[in-house]
Amino acid sequence: MKTILVTFVTPASENIRGTSALPYHLRMGNILNGNGNDNGNQSTIYTFNSNNLSDEKIAEVERELGATIHVLPQPRWHRWMFKLHLLFLRVFLKYPFSNYITLPKQTVEEIKGQQPDLIWVMGEELSRVIKQFPEFQRIQIGPDTESLYYYRMMGQRFVMNNAINYWKCALMYRKYARMEREFCTDENFTYYAVGEEDVRHLQQLNPKVRAKFLRHPHYEVLKLRIKNEELRLKFHQPKIKLLIAGQYNLYMKQDADLLSEELRIKHEELTPYYVITFLGKGWEKHVEGLRGAGYEVNHIKFASGYIEEICKHDIQITPISIGTGTKGKVLDALANGLLVIGTPYALENIAVKHGESCIEYRQPSEVITWLHEIVKDPKRFEDMAMAGQQQVLTLHNPTRIASQLFKITK
Repeated sequence: MKTILVTFVTPASENIRGTSALPYHLRMGNILNGNGNDNGNQSTIYTFNSNNLSDEKIAEVERELGATIHVLPQPRWHRWMFKLHLLFLRVFLKYPFSNYITLPKQTVEEIKGQQPDLIWVMGEELSRVIKQFPEFQRIQIGPDTESLYYYRMMGQRFVMNNAINYWKCALMYRKYARMEREFCTDENFTYYAVGEEDVRHLQQLNPKVRAKFLRHPHYEVLKLRIKNEELRLKFHQPKIKLLIAGQYNLYMKQDADLLSEELRIKHEELTPYYVITFLGKGWEKHVEGLRGAGYEVNHIKFASGYIEEICKHDIQITPISIGTGTKGKVLDALANGLLVIGTPYALENIAVKHGESCIEYRQPSEVITWLHEIVKDPKRFEDMAMAGQQQVLTLHNPTRIASQLFKITK
């Protein structure tokens, strides 16, 4: 099988200035399924390298993936829009800015000349590239449906209360909805998203498109945290270690503020049993407030070994207010044996179930209730963490996901 990938970002084993890990691990999963170069499965990657990987890093990825990588020049108009600070002109465009990108004629002919079995495209906005190869089998990975993100944003209180932000979201929703309504609908094309609601939303906009839900693969597991006969996941004592991971930004602000205030109010009930760590930038105000309430609180702004760091904790609380698709940091926590307590947006599209393999909450007061329950019966929740880990290791396994994705060519 000969595959060709066209992507904005150059693949890498971790996310580097973009969603570079997803295409990397899908290709790697395909190799682990026995579809590497040794079996005649050639892979060529055409990338705009918008994540600015160095030549050395690109050469390293080529070796790891057994692929040939060609870096495409950024279109002149695209480059000059940034250089001349003309991005405000996007307001007047019918479609999202990067949706106007297509491949040069020479590159199109070069790809066609290779007679690939499959052309796959990473990035929703590269939908015009898909239409340059109508005679080939093609798939596109969103990974999300952007119009759903803006649709959800318009329903958020902090957006509705700000006229400018609401206008921006409404404008972007219309641009992405127009683009998605014009996605390719022929029988040789399939669109994949790592969100079930993303797929449903797209099919409402474009009923003729063939769209499918693809579980997001987990990327990295610290082997010592995998369940086996000799090792059992146990919460730390005398204090259980809570983790809140990710930057304090738009996606977490509303629910994180509410949770922090609830923890501060209930401090006398919880400080003897829990230590809290914030991993990411922007949490200074929360750290100060919870320390003032008597909690033992740590703040790590950046961890060079992210997986090793999260594995030092027992429970991850993920107060995500808005988003689409699948949340990578939640997958990381579950795959490495942490019990995850999260909002519906944090846990959506992940193969776990409330009360069995995770805890889902809607109001911050529910988190306090669950933290009390954990203190009373830690073993119950240690078992829940192990169940969540096994669900993710099985159903979000990169080789399994790659097999589902690339079977279209078999």
